[in-house]
Amino acid sequence: MEKIIKPISGYVMVLIQLMIVAITIVLIGSGQFILGIISGIIFLIMLVGFFIVEPNKAVVLLLFGAYKGSVKSNGFFWVNPFMVKQKISLRVRNFENQPLKVNDKIGNPVMVGTIVVWKVEDTFKASFEVNDYENFVHLQADAAVRKMAGLYPYDNFEAEDAEVTLRSGVEDVNQSLEDEISERLQHAGIKVIEARISHLAYASEIASAMLQRQQASAIVAARRKIVDGAVGMVEMALDDLKVKDIIEFDEEKRATMVSNLMVVLCSDKSASPVLNVGTLHQ
Repeated sequence: MEKIIKPISGYVMVLIQLMIVAITIVLIGSGQFILGIISGIIFLIMLVGFFIVEPNKAVVLLLFGAYKGSVKSNGFFWVNPFMVKQKISLRVRNFENQPLKVNDKIGNPVMVGTIVVWKVEDTFKASFEVNDYENFVHLQADAAVRKMAGLYPYDNFEAEDAEVTLRSGVEDVNQSLEDEISERLQHAGIKVIEARISHLAYASEIASAMLQRQQASAIVAARRKIVDGAVGMVEMALDDLKVKDIIEFDEEKRATMVSNLMVVLCSDKSASPVLNVGTLHQ
């Protein structure tokens, strides 16, 4: 478990070191060479205890293999010279994974790329719970992407009842990804600030077929919209003609007019009018 400690100020120890230097000089000057040498050795050993903690960095302290605490305060400090000092960055870091080929919920191969923003929160776990916490972050992010992709279909072509898809449910999918990565990285003392999908596409082997499928679906949806609008316009036209008593149609003429209007309104090309130069019934 992480233990935050506040070491002795380095400035205080600088004064003590100056006093040791003065004592060493006095001892040697008075002929007490052995004591002077011992004092000098103590001075040199104590120099090793000085260290600096920069902003957004921490130092983990070990004494003969035992964890003694972490220093997160910025400044100039001194500790037992026999302590091993390991520096860890607390800065916010991010990386963008190259798109991975994974399978969605219905088995389609898709390419998913992610961006993860993270920082070290627990220096003890980051140092001792995993072998290499930076590599651990990358590997677990990849594993989380594979698991998350398997929870959702890419789209709702074959899963009409799906409420969330990788393509349409951006917020839900990103939240699911962030939760999954956070759960995996808490063992390493890593805090995930943000995780989101940066790239999403079908794998190359099915991309062409799926593009045609999407285009066909869009065309069908557009045609359905056009037909719905055309039916409304035809209905409105017939009602207006009936209310204003402009012309009276029998069932056959009514059907012909409806057919002609639907052809004109639903055609993807401009209609070419045909003039009737005969009687109304020709």
